[in-house]
Amino acid sequence: MATTRTATTHWEGNLLQGKGTVALNSSNVGTYDVNWPARAEQPNGVTSPEELIAAAHSSCYSMAFSHGLAGKGHTVASLDTRADVTFQPGEGITGIVLTVKASVPGLSEEDFRTAAEDAKKNCPVSQALAGVKNITLHAELI
Repeated sequence: MATTRTATTHWEGNLLQGKGTVALNSSNVGTYDVNWPARAEQPNGVTSPEELIAAAHSSCYSMAFSHGLAGKGHTVASLDTRADVTFQPGEGITGIVLTVKASVPGLSEEDFRTAAEDAKKNCPVSQALAGVKNITLHAELI
């Protein structure tokens, strides 16, 4: 069954001096401030579209990786995934670096690397971000 998730943004003012809020409506877990300085300079307690993309990508990747390993009979003890999304004003999102540290008892290094790359390729958020030219993966089996 397909699912739809909703977020809404209220914005006031122009791009550089304006500000807004983004609400996670489906889960109702919060409303967060957004503005241009948080996107192009320092966050200062305010989020950005790129941080929200990073959250989506790191969580989706972790789910895809865990699912792929389980499908091959492996039990994940832990996965810690970080997504660093780089935004260049005037160019857009220029790169994403996924970094994962995983504890999977009994998994060989070769099978780990294969599963890590497979999760990167098949995670729905990775697929949605296919227009980003440079998505890299650093994976470590611990």
